[in-house]
Amino acid sequence: MPANSGCDQIMRWLAAGAVVLMLIALFAGGAQPQAVGLFSAPWDKVAHGLYFFVLAFLLARFFSFSVVWVVVLALLIAVADETHQMFLPGRVASWDDGLADAVGVGLGLVAVKMLKQD
Repeated sequence: MPANSGCDQIMRWLAAGAVVLMLIALFAGGAQPQAVGLFSAPWDKVAHGLYFFVLAFLLARFFSFSVVWVVVLALLIAVADETHQMFLPGRVASWDDGLADAVGVGLGLVAVKMLKQD
Protein backbone atom coordinates (compact mmCIF):
# COMPACT_ATOMS: atom_id res chain seq x y z
CA MET A 1 0.00 0.00 0.00
CA PRO A 2 1.46 3.42 -0.95
CA ALA A 3 2.48 5.67 1.94
CA ASN A 4 0.07 8.45 0.99
CA SER A 5 -3.00 6.29 0.29
CA GLY A 6 -4.61 7.33 3.60
CA CYS A 7 -4.19 10.98 2.70
CA ASP A 8 -5.56 10.32 -0.78
CA GLN A 9 -8.61 8.63 0.71
CA ILE A 10 -9.24 11.57 3.04
CA MET A 11 -8.92 14.02 0.14
CA ARG A 12 -11.34 11.93 -1.92
CA TRP A 13 -13.89 12.02 0.91
CA LEU A 14 -13.43 15.77 1.35
CA ALA A 15 -13.85 16.28 -2.39
CA ALA A 16 -17.01 14.14 -2.37
CA GLY A 17 -18.39 16.21 0.50
CA ALA A 18 -17.56 19.42 -1.36
CA VAL A 19 -19.35 18.17 -4.49
CA VAL A 20 -22.44 17.23 -2.47
CA LEU A 21 -22.47 20.63 -0.76
CA MET A 22 -22.05 22.35 -4.13
CA LEU A 23 -25.03 20.46 -5.55
CA ILE A 24 -27.16 21.34 -2.53
CA ALA A 25 -26.16 24.98 -2.87
CA LEU A 26 -26.91 24.94 -6.61
CA PHE A 27 -30.34 23.35 -6.46
CA ALA A 28 -31.69 24.15 -2.98
CA GLY A 29 -29.93 27.49 -2.65
CA GLY A 30 -30.77 28.45 -6.22
CA ALA A 31 -34.46 27.84 -5.54
CA GLN A 32 -34.54 30.48 -2.79
CA PRO A 33 -36.03 33.91 -3.56
CA GLN A 34 -32.72 35.55 -2.59
CA ALA A 35 -31.05 33.79 -5.52
CA VAL A 36 -32.91 36.01 -8.00
CA GLY A 37 -30.44 38.63 -9.18
CA LEU A 38 -27.73 37.46 -6.76
CA PHE A 39 -25.08 38.25 -9.39
CA SER A 40 -25.53 41.00 -11.96
CA ALA A 41 -24.18 40.77 -15.50
CA PRO A 42 -21.41 40.01 -16.35
CA TRP A 43 -20.57 38.61 -12.89
CA ASP A 44 -23.27 35.95 -13.21
CA LYS A 45 -21.25 34.34 -16.03
CA VAL A 46 -18.10 34.48 -13.89
CA ALA A 47 -20.02 32.75 -11.06
CA HIS A 48 -21.25 30.05 -13.46
CA GLY A 49 -17.78 29.49 -14.85
CA LEU A 50 -16.15 29.40 -11.42
CA TYR A 51 -18.72 26.97 -10.03
CA PHE A 52 -18.25 24.53 -12.90
CA PHE A 53 -14.47 25.03 -12.87
CA VAL A 54 -14.41 23.82 -9.25
CA LEU A 55 -16.87 21.00 -9.93
CA ALA A 56 -14.90 19.66 -12.91
CA PHE A 57 -11.61 20.09 -11.06
CA LEU A 58 -12.85 18.07 -8.08
CA LEU A 59 -14.33 15.32 -10.25
CA ALA A 60 -11.23 15.01 -12.42
CA ARG A 61 -8.60 15.37 -9.71
CA PHE A 62 -9.96 13.24 -6.87
CA PHE A 63 -11.99 10.54 -8.60
CA SER A 64 -11.23 8.01 -11.29
CA PHE A 65 -13.50 9.60 -13.87
CA SER A 66 -12.22 9.94 -17.41
CA VAL A 67 -12.26 13.36 -19.05
CA VAL A 68 -15.32 12.29 -21.05
CA TRP A 69 -17.23 11.33 -17.90
CA VAL A 70 -16.29 14.56 -16.13
CA VAL A 71 -17.60 16.55 -19.10
CA VAL A 72 -20.79 14.47 -19.33
CA LEU A 73 -21.53 14.66 -15.58
CA ALA A 74 -20.76 18.35 -15.27
CA LEU A 75 -22.77 19.31 -18.34
CA LEU A 76 -25.71 17.16 -17.22
CA ILE A 77 -25.65 19.10 -13.94
CA ALA A 78 -25.52 22.35 -15.93
CA VAL A 79 -28.51 21.31 -18.05
CA ALA A 80 -30.41 20.22 -14.93
CA ASP A 81 -29.67 23.60 -13.32
CA GLU A 82 -30.88 25.57 -16.33
CA THR A 83 -33.98 23.37 -16.60
CA HIS A 84 -34.64 23.84 -12.88
CA GLN A 85 -34.42 27.62 -13.32
CA MET A 86 -37.22 27.55 -15.92
CA PHE A 87 -39.64 26.63 -13.14
CA LEU A 88 -38.49 29.17 -10.54
CA PRO A 89 -40.10 32.60 -10.19
CA GLY A 90 -37.74 35.34 -11.30
CA ARG A 91 -35.14 32.93 -12.68
CA VAL A 92 -34.37 32.45 -16.36
CA ALA A 93 -32.63 29.61 -18.16
CA SER A 94 -30.20 30.74 -20.83
CA TRP A 95 -27.75 29.33 -23.33
CA ASP A 96 -25.08 31.84 -22.34
CA ASP A 97 -25.15 30.49 -18.77
CA GLY A 98 -24.65 27.02 -20.22
CA LEU A 99 -21.74 28.30 -22.29
CA ALA A 100 -20.15 29.81 -19.17
CA ASP A 101 -20.65 26.45 -17.43
CA ALA A 102 -18.93 24.63 -20.32
CA VAL A 103 -16.00 27.06 -20.30
CA GLY A 104 -15.62 26.49 -16.56
CA VAL A 105 -15.59 22.72 -17.08
CA GLY A 106 -12.93 23.05 -19.76
CA LEU A 107 -10.74 25.30 -17.62
CA GLY A 108 -11.12 22.96 -14.64
CA LEU A 109 -9.89 20.06 -16.76
CA VAL A 110 -6.97 22.15 -18.05
CA ALA A 111 -6.02 23.00 -14.45
CA VAL A 112 -5.98 19.31 -13.49
CA LYS A 113 -3.87 18.49 -16.54
CA MET A 114 -1.41 21.26 -15.65
CA LEU A 115 -1.11 19.98 -12.07
CA LYS A 116 -0.40 16.45 -13.28
CA GLN A 117 2.48 17.70 -15.43
CA ASP A 118 4.40 19.01 -12.44
